[in-house]
Amino acid sequence: MITPSELKNILPISKVIKDFVLKSRKIIKNIISGKDSRLLVICGPCSIHEISSAIDYGIRLRLLSKKLNNKLYIIMRVYLEKSRTINGWKGLINDPYINQSFDIESGLFIARNLLLTLLKLKLPIATEILSINNYQYINDLISWGAIGARTVESQIHREIVSGMSIPVGFKNNTDGDIIKAINAIKASRLKHSFININQHGKITVINTNGNYNSHIVLRGGKIPNYYDNSIHFCKQQMINFGLPTKLLVDCSHGNASNNYLNQLKVARSVITQINNNNRDIIGIMLESNINSGNQKLTLPKYLKYGVSITDPCINWNTTCKILFEIYKNLSFKTIN
Repeated sequence: MITPSELKNILPISKVIKDFVLKSRKIIKNIISGKDSRLLVICGPCSIHEISSAIDYGIRLRLLSKKLNNKLYIIMRVYLEKSRTINGWKGLINDPYINQSFDIESGLFIARNLLLTLLKLKLPIATEILSINNYQYINDLISWGAIGARTVESQIHREIVSGMSIPVGFKNNTDGDIIKAINAIKASRLKHSFININQHGKITVINTNGNYNSHIVLRGGKIPNYYDNSIHFCKQQMINFGLPTKLLVDCSHGNASNNYLNQLKVARSVITQINNNNRDIIGIMLESNINSGNQKLTLPKYLKYGVSITDPCINWNTTCKILFEIYKNLSFKTIN
């Protein structure tokens, strides 16, 4: 396998892109701390499987973000790996050609090249940190990371996050329990020492200082948890654990009762709560694509353009409707 440093030498980050990524990370940290009052919006496909439509989506999202930038700080959701409870497609890095060839090295090249293309559009990137080794190949290109509902209890993920320089959101687990995510945040803020590979592919001991920009993402479970009483309960638990009460709401998954069309309903509720002075809600996440719904997994030549092959997504027109409605109705989030 090619090492992370070798891939980065072949597909290097320019100074312009590096400065942009560092600036975007700082903006997100300022949103978390309250220094920047804009709403963080993480928006994009459930997963990326088609490079052309991902770039198409990115161009659209960048143009939209420029219109809404004084109230919304929009980041593209670019998920390159998918966690699987049993089986299924594991994402662009692991199976880039969607044919079970599992050409992971090609997947890493494709993924890094895509991220560089999107960053040239001046579009910050969010992704899920699933494989701790895969992340080493793209870590310089990411502005916000997520630990998913299925890995939130993983010790190694908590340790890895403790050494990251990006803000990271821990999702509550699939049944809706928030305590495990809160424990993960607590653990990620501590110093850790553990074995991992470095940029040169060598096994080494990693020593970390803790990540003070980790926070919780409410994604629902057996029942939604975006309502006012659920958010109040979450904030109280964070206080009990001695943690900041900042949180982000995933408008999809359990909060949408597994109906992707309910994302508008969730977003409206969140904006109402923010306007009622709940300023601990720092952002939302939307699962969005060019075209709506999802499609059955098959060979690429048979796939419809811009339609998810994992979770169903709202289409581009609905995405614009939601974001413009948020922009119009959000009463206090603004920046000069």
